[in-house]
Amino acid sequence: MFADIPMQIFRVSFHNNGKVYLLHAEQVKQAELYGFIEIHGLLFDEHTSVVIDPAEEKLKDEFAGTNRILLPMHAVIRIDQVEKRGQNKILDIDTGSANITPFPMPGGSPQGRR
Repeated sequence: MFADIPMQIFRVSFHNNGKVYLLHAEQVKQAELYGFIEIHGLLFDEHTSVVIDPAEEKLKDEFAGTNRILLPMHAVIRIDQVEKRGQNKILDIDTGSANITPFPMPGGSPQGRR
């Protein structure tokens, strides 16, 4: 009955410790905890070839054993529903993503509070 329904894939971009994470997941929804987004079913490459992406492996290790992720809404940059899974990666805010600006926080920026 459900065999003809394609799996939904979401690309989630969010700030974490001065970096931008790009992850792909099966489900994204409003969390029961107020002000948080809940992410289920992280999607990683199932290595069918000899080539292994070290960035993807780092993310896979970081989120190993994680059933769900709760992200504060202010950390989320965007959520896109995509047709197929892309590459999961971590970008430096300063070098790899010049067009991404951190959300203004009360009391100054999270990277350089003095």
